[in-house]
Amino acid sequence: MSTAKPERAPKPTDMPTDTPPHKPKQRRSSIARHWQASDARALSQLAVQATLGVTEMVQGVHQSVWRRLGLAKPEQTQASGISGLVFRSVKGGTKLVGLGLDMMLRGLEPWLAQSLAGPVSSPEREAVLAALNGVMGDHLQASNNTLATPMSLRWQGQVLQETPQSWPAAAAVQGKVLLLLHGLCMNDLQWRPPGDKQLHGGHAQALCDAGGMTPVFLRYNSGLHISQNGHLLASQLELLCRRWPRAIDELQVLAHSMGGLLLRSAYQSALSQGMLWPARLSRVYFLGTPHHGAPLERAGNWIDVLLGSSSHSAPFAKLGQLRSAGITDLRYGNLLDSDWHGQERFARRPDQREHLPLPARVDCFAIAATTAAKRSPLAERLIGDGLVPLSSALGEHEDPARCLHFAPERQWIAFRTGHLALLHDPAVTKQLLLWQG
Repeated sequence: MSTAKPERAPKPTDMPTDTPPHKPKQRRSSIARHWQASDARALSQLAVQATLGVTEMVQGVHQSVWRRLGLAKPEQTQASGISGLVFRSVKGGTKLVGLGLDMMLRGLEPWLAQSLAGPVSSPEREAVLAALNGVMGDHLQASNNTLATPMSLRWQGQVLQETPQSWPAAAAVQGKVLLLLHGLCMNDLQWRPPGDKQLHGGHAQALCDAGGMTPVFLRYNSGLHISQNGHLLASQLELLCRRWPRAIDELQVLAHSMGGLLLRSAYQSALSQGMLWPARLSRVYFLGTPHHGAPLERAGNWIDVLLGSSSHSAPFAKLGQLRSAGITDLRYGNLLDSDWHGQERFARRPDQREHLPLPARVDCFAIAATTAAKRSPLAERLIGDGLVPLSSALGEHEDPARCLHFAPERQWIAFRTGHLALLHDPAVTKQLLLWQG
């Protein structure tokens, strides 16, 4: 007869520490560190507005069908009778729910602030906010949503404000400044190469080390009109020249994508107001800037027109019209208020923008990219870097009066390279350093 003792059932304390019951808690903790207390209110506002928008769309389809059947007058946009009562009830109820949620979450913010205590923000959260602002930043600002990104200049992650305390000491900076401007749906943190823990690296660090410059980064709401951001940037740079702890002898700019259009718009705004900083601007490096627009936005405009051509599909055209003013400005590369003011953003029309040449007496350089292995008519017109054609990035136009005339020695093409890869490609860094001298 065996004397072996029966195996003891494992106690809870014997269980491994990485068993499934612990995983949900880890996930909640990981997600929570990317949230702020005010985000819940801001997201609830977006949800309510989205519900109201969908209700309007459904009502539009309903009225379109009824007009086709002769049951509604052509000018009647709102449903009547029982249908009208249903739509009004849904919208009224949604607004009441929205007000209730807003009041409740406002009261919960102090508790949420303690529960979500941690860093002020995280790179992941900032990347999501940048994308959201790029797609609908004009709507966020118009509705006073706290997710809207205000424009700010940043040095070593610190926002430079009117107050003297926010500015660095003179010993910590140079009299030469490199300003870095990000593109649509992006932010200043994305200039860092993947895995780089420094506040700046890649192109910024290489150019600053070679030229004895201090990097200053811009963060902005890329969903606003380019000219609106241009006015704001012009004022920010004038503040920089007044408040910088050392006299700024030289200002250089490295701009990616929409950031290049923003700089050109700000320069024109500053000239019209007699500002001082344009005299300090010595050179601008454009990386994949759509000087003459991007075909994808023009394709989006065609979708608006096609959907609006039928009474049945017209209500769905509103889906395409959710995209921001910043995106629609990329159709042709609008830079001035007059390019869009008083115009229907989603109407199909030819390129009527006022032509702006490159900044006078400023050394301007253009780097374009293509995913193709070599230049060809097909690669230049249809491929480009995936978002911007070569001709647009190089300032070329079929109308000679609209060409930007970058000097041949100040143009460079990155082959087998995509639009976003321009931010960190070592070959791009090498070319920038060759131009920097």
